[in-house]
Amino acid sequence: MIDNKNKVAVVFGVRNDSSIAYDVALKLSQSGCKVALSYVADTKDDVLYLMEKMDMELQYAAEVDVRNEEQIATFLQTVYDGLGPIDYLLHGVAFGNQAVMCYSIPGSKEPASSYIDIPFEDFMDSFNISAYSLLRIARVAENLLAPNASILTLTYNASQRVFPQYAGMAINKAALENIMMYLASYFRDKKVRVNAISAGLVMTTSSGVIFGVRKLRKMGKFTAPLGNIEAGDVGDTALYYFSDLSKKVTGNIHYVDGGFNIMGLAVDGE
Repeated sequence: MIDNKNKVAVVFGVRNDSSIAYDVALKLSQSGCKVALSYVADTKDDVLYLMEKMDMELQYAAEVDVRNEEQIATFLQTVYDGLGPIDYLLHGVAFGNQAVMCYSIPGSKEPASSYIDIPFEDFMDSFNISAYSLLRIARVAENLLAPNASILTLTYNASQRVFPQYAGMAINKAALENIMMYLASYFRDKKVRVNAISAGLVMTTSSGVIFGVRKLRKMGKFTAPLGNIEAGDVGDTALYYFSDLSKKVTGNIHYVDGGFNIMGLAVDGE
């Protein structure tokens, strides 16, 4: 069992109990971490309820818009002042509206937008939240991190191959992975690790709006050698990165997708 007693962890991106970030936060807490969570206005009630359920201190929860550096700074400084230097930081934030994701709402007569017509302003807002926010959070956290701290972000294989249903968000994930690698190099002197987990498709509130998500899950079931994954599989892997077991691992994209990323086609007969 990984012992994280008295370690301090900050998690961005918990939405509800189906979130990958929630499972990571839960396992961090179970391993002994003192955990702080951010939320946005429409997730506040769910996040505070989950914190109570996990017996976390509500004073270390705050509404944070990751586009707002001042809000991030206030939140992280509160954690630092109350709990001490930050050992672990999870960036689990992503957002893209319909125009960026190029999907239509089931039952709607409005057709999905075309990839080539993704609006610049909508895309830049999505990029700001989903990718650049990692750089912004790392910048704010730099002087608040404990020695040998670990930063982890969540990505998806659409950064490397075409998933039409993921559209503009795939650009964000490609950028996110690049930011992760450059941060890993940047933090070399402070021995801060920066890595990414590329998770298979998990049924969350966010993924539920992706057009054809159930078809993608079915494809994963028959294509990936180990089948589909659940949020708990990502949480287990995150705990490796949020421990001394990964003390010499940085700049890594770690696939947790049942092996989907190695496959070209489903195996004949399946």
